[in-house]
Amino acid sequence: MLTKEIQIAVEKGEMLPLMEEFYTIQGEGYHTGTAAYFIRIGGCDVGCHWCDVKESWNAALHPPTKTDIIVGNAKKYAKTIVVTGGEPLTWDMTVLTQKLKAENLQVHIETSGAYPVTGNWDWFCLSPKKNKLPVADAYAIAHELKVIIYNKHDFIFAEEQAAKVNKNAILFLQPEWSKKEEMTPLIVDYVMNNPKWRVSLQTHKYLNIP
Repeated sequence: MLTKEIQIAVEKGEMLPLMEEFYTIQGEGYHTGTAAYFIRIGGCDVGCHWCDVKESWNAALHPPTKTDIIVGNAKKYAKTIVVTGGEPLTWDMTVLTQKLKAENLQVHIETSGAYPVTGNWDWFCLSPKKNKLPVADAYAIAHELKVIIYNKHDFIFAEEQAAKVNKNAILFLQPEWSKKEEMTPLIVDYVMNNPKWRVSLQTHKYLNIP
């Protein structure tokens, strides 16, 4: 049971339910192949049935951790920091991003965009989900739109989402890992016929790195 003091700190974003943090190679999307330090925040109620980190969903399983500690760890490893989840925008990201940027770090987020946007981001990767669509602000500021393709109907969803993002957003289609053999050829054909899109792969899984 959290104390009231800790609950207040979490609500303010001074503490966050930290699931894990690790230094690795960005595996997917626009920054594929670059070194980055990942901060995975617990808590998500979007509920994608194919989610590969379902252990992140229950925030109560992940200890509230002071943002100073998170930032202190992050700055030892990389100039690029990726905040992911779970769904990081479940929480107020203002304090975390202020402190990361005070260390002259590049701060990226990977989000479904389902909650109000908080924080100051150098790169905003929007990966929308049908269960809980993004808020308007997420579409407006997205640098990258990454749509996961699990079945053929997801191409329709992808186009619906592409119509909502700002004109500068870079568009990616990424096969859901368990369906990659089936969906990757369809994505390749789709991108060749609709070259506004790019292919994203989960290269970190092929390379067997976190």
